[in-house]
Amino acid sequence: MQRFVANIDCEFDSRSEALTVTVLRPSVAQIQAGDAAAFGRMMESTLQAYDVVDRLPDDVPPVHYPRTPGYRPGGDENPYNAWARKVVVNGRPTGPLAGKRVVLKDSICLAGVPLSAGAAFLDGYVPDVDATAVTRILDAGGTIVGKAQCEYLCSSGGSHTSWPLPVLNPLNPAYSAGGSSSGSAALIAAGEADLSLGGDQGGSIRIPAAWCGIVGMKPTYGLIPYTGMLPIELTIDHTGPMSADVADNALLLEVVAGDDGIDPRQRAPVTAAYTQLMKQGAAGLRIGILREGFGTPEAEAAVDAKVRAAAETFTGLGASVAEISLPIHHIARSIWAPTLVEGAMDLMLRGNGGGTNHGGLFVLGAQAAMARGRQRADEISVSLKVVMLAAEHMSRTYQGLFYGKSQNLIRRMRGLYDEALGRCDLLLMPTTPQLPTRLPAEDADPEAVWNLSLTMNRNTAPFCGTGHPALTLPCGLVDDLPVGLMLVGRHWDEGSLYRAAYAFEQSFAWRSL
Repeated sequence: MQRFVANIDCEFDSRSEALTVTVLRPSVAQIQAGDAAAFGRMMESTLQAYDVVDRLPDDVPPVHYPRTPGYRPGGDENPYNAWARKVVVNGRPTGPLAGKRVVLKDSICLAGVPLSAGAAFLDGYVPDVDATAVTRILDAGGTIVGKAQCEYLCSSGGSHTSWPLPVLNPLNPAYSAGGSSSGSAALIAAGEADLSLGGDQGGSIRIPAAWCGIVGMKPTYGLIPYTGMLPIELTIDHTGPMSADVADNALLLEVVAGDDGIDPRQRAPVTAAYTQLMKQGAAGLRIGILREGFGTPEAEAAVDAKVRAAAETFTGLGASVAEISLPIHHIARSIWAPTLVEGAMDLMLRGNGGGTNHGGLFVLGAQAAMARGRQRADEISVSLKVVMLAAEHMSRTYQGLFYGKSQNLIRRMRGLYDEALGRCDLLLMPTTPQLPTRLPAEDADPEAVWNLSLTMNRNTAPFCGTGHPALTLPCGLVDDLPVGLMLVGRHWDEGSLYRAAYAFEQSFAWRSL
């Protein structure tokens, strides 16, 4: 039985005696009234193909390892509002991750376990697939102990937009844990998990890692498959490990890195034995202190000073440390912004998290669940509403030209960072220019909420555009709040980042400084 039939959305125009056919509101086309039936018949032949596709079973990766849906903890079991779901999924009995407790950002599919990505309208959606990285974690012996809360559709650098409650910083619950992988960082900092996978399109791994005093790695674009994770923008989507120390971070990256043959973001990724490379020490590395990463408009002098002081540690470890200048860094976040703003609108919102024009895995249940957001747009967080309004205005007014120009300029920007990384092995700067911010009051006005969402990503966002690997690690305290030091390396050279970070960590008792 044929399921799909032609139903032309049209209105009769008496002046032109033609039918105005809605193609894409507000765009229209016209056909002569007498031709409407013919156009309907012509559509039928196309729609017959949809009937064929509808009858076929979907082609998705199989799910292994038994699990239950788990539960959403509350009260004393969730003191920082960082758990979205508690569950136990045991992987193989042996392997490199055996004994490790792993939480997943709640934008990552774990079959049979509800996913909400910090948004109430997704509540009740249950994925039927495991992300590729999830399968690799379980195959390596890891135990997945739950889903970590994240910000509303992963769209805030603060931890105050998540549904149903803001995520609190375990070091001081009055302050933000950072976002959007807020729960991941908080659970590791609180000792409730050993490892997590986060997501990063503008700093969403590194910001919460820095503000919670843990280690966060945004690897080279495409090193880890994004398959089975809710996307934001195909050209800047990154996932990466978060952990309490460098060794565990390198271990998780070793397990999940590599091509899966599905994700269109991957272009012959180059993997390495990171746990071995990290032990080679920092001696001989050339580290460039990026001048433009300091003294930014929102920078706090104490943060800049703490990072500069920590940078001198590398000299004692045998690395050469010198200041380097790259003026484009001043405007790098602005170059990245149109790609994020208009790209996210097209893929995540208009495209229901699936979009078109790529050959990756389409998680059909997630797309159907994302479409519900159109009927509940009032619930959308302030920060995401601002992005949506800006995207709609710019795409309507300029027909996507600024998205294209942003992508062209990112290519040029990538080359300039590459040139700088030809003069040194690693760039060094503060992860965020400021300390963790206080959480906004419940009755804070929209502008205050917005200002606490995206003012901390000046140094992190550019490297989502350029795809360079970037790692944050704690380098001290100011007013008992952690400061993050960020290292940026060449594409596929995560090994040098781990060399520097591991040597630094072994010699630097950051909690006492």
